[in-house]
Amino acid sequence: MITPNADGRPVSPTPMAAPRGSSTVLRIVLGAQLRRLREQRGITLEEAGHSIRASHSKVSRMEHGRVSFRIRDVADLLTLYGVTSDAEREPLLSLIEKANLTGWWHNYNDVLPSWFETYVGLEESAAGIRNYEVQFVPGLLQSEGYARAVVRLGFPSASSEEVDRRVKLRMARQRLLHRPNPPYLWAVLDEAVLRRPLGGARAMCEQIDHILEALELPNVTVQIVPFHVGGHAAAGGPFSILRFSQPDLPDVVYMEQLTSAVYLEKRDDVDSYLEVMERLCIEAEPVTRTREILLEVREGYQRRL
Repeated sequence: MITPNADGRPVSPTPMAAPRGSSTVLRIVLGAQLRRLREQRGITLEEAGHSIRASHSKVSRMEHGRVSFRIRDVADLLTLYGVTSDAEREPLLSLIEKANLTGWWHNYNDVLPSWFETYVGLEESAAGIRNYEVQFVPGLLQSEGYARAVVRLGFPSASSEEVDRRVKLRMARQRLLHRPNPPYLWAVLDEAVLRRPLGGARAMCEQIDHILEALELPNVTVQIVPFHVGGHAAAGGPFSILRFSQPDLPDVVYMEQLTSAVYLEKRDDVDSYLEVMERLCIEAEPVTRTREILLEVREGYQRRL
């Protein structure tokens, strides 16, 4: 990227190695580079939009990685921003094709809302995922039977085929925990998650077995916040924090709503949620107690069979 010298003259960017990650993350990385170049040249969104025959809102969406990129648009923006040599332009232009590729999750577009599609793409490239849940087991830890019960609860009028598609999507997401160089998953569950018998006692036994199996993975940690804690730090509800290895990507806080989602990237917002997560981990039972608690809850469901 171009940075100003001491006398205010721009300095050529250092070559940027192509980052690894899903197309979602690559779009965000490319967009962040374009935003940084524009701001360092003091160019407004309106001026940038005019240069590519588009509105300022399109440039803003490009800079936030929310749309695909056209080579012509990026090339024109780089020229406007003073990035003119092939050695400077190529690292950015070479990202476009990869950033525009569709991920495996696009095969589930029929059951994947656009606001959740972004999360799946971010999840696919995260180096670390931290969840706090108060009602459901996190999707990355759900067994198939439990996932089916959750889907039927959320979509009571869905056909059997649609339910199957939604469950298959959830199971496909879990592959990332078993791949080479998987993300680290740290989930904090309210005890109510385990006590709520979604799908019945048998499904809950299978779900707890599924979590116990996941705990065998070196990249999975689960803690439980017991009822006796009473009120706790996350009174506002469930949330996830995703962390990435790419230096251009900030941590992202994700909060799902009934028909939409909120993504927070501002440093102050993220820091607030990181602080809440740390307090939850302190208030929760220690990791060494997780298996004991899970087995105790499982025994209670087993007695109902």
